[in-house]
Amino acid sequence: MSAKTVDKIATGVIILFAGIIVLIMVGLLGFILVRGLGHISFDFLTSPPETIREGGGIGPQLFNSLFLLVLTLIITVPLGLGAGIYMSQYAKPGRVTDSIRLIVEVLSSFPSIVVGLFGLLVFVNTFGFGFSLFSGALALTVFNLPLMVRITEQGLASVPLAQKEASLALGLSKWKTIRSVMLPIALPVILTGTILAAGRVFGEAAALLFTAGMSSPRLDFTDWNPFSPMSPLNPFRPAETLAVHIWKVNSEGLAPDAPEIAAGASAVLILTVLLFNLLARFVGRQLQKKFTASR
Repeated sequence: MSAKTVDKIATGVIILFAGIIVLIMVGLLGFILVRGLGHISFDFLTSPPETIREGGGIGPQLFNSLFLLVLTLIITVPLGLGAGIYMSQYAKPGRVTDSIRLIVEVLSSFPSIVVGLFGLLVFVNTFGFGFSLFSGALALTVFNLPLMVRITEQGLASVPLAQKEASLALGLSKWKTIRSVMLPIALPVILTGTILAAGRVFGEAAALLFTAGMSSPRLDFTDWNPFSPMSPLNPFRPAETLAVHIWKVNSEGLAPDAPEIAAGASAVLILTVLLFNLLARFVGRQLQKKFTASR
């Protein structure tokens, strides 16, 4: 068998597997959206849930998910960038560095339920943050930080060595080279890691059951004082996210229209993740053009 024939067969097998994966994803997304889009309305997106009568919405849960995402990214991204920059550019090769990388790999493979129990023990009980958005954000930071560190390290490692050396040869300091030359080039890779981390935040439920809680107080969206217990901006209040709400509705089944609520909430969750990905990629391209002066 000739090399060209083998290459064609291998290419065909790869395309076949890729097509199967795409079909599975399209089928899964299509099934969720077809079941749920008919239940989505403005009232569904803004009203609180109901357990006795039909017609409940997901307004507080949707807001909690978005607020939790912002809190988690505020904590995770600076820590992940800093640790990734240190591991890539400043850490000297040796046993200590290898041990840190091993710990990062182990943390990235932890089950989310274990992270949730750790958050319950440390953040909720030991530090006294209670069941709150802040406890959930800290638990998700532990969950997503290894991913951000690895992605940042890989993104900086992918920068051509010639560009780094040229910057240093022009007299720029190491930090200036990292900030002005390497980070803009590595931005698409880092942004991909941020999007993956954000997707895990939206879809996570197990870790949040033990940290953010399974209920939300009646929120007053006219009260924007972050220290008020009824304010939606209070990070130290219990908060049921959209993913937790879907699990809760399906497991308890108290609402008369529980299947419809779960289907609509699942569709909203998928659409929210897709919209966030598109927005993040657009912002990333604009930032890359600005920092690298490319058109």
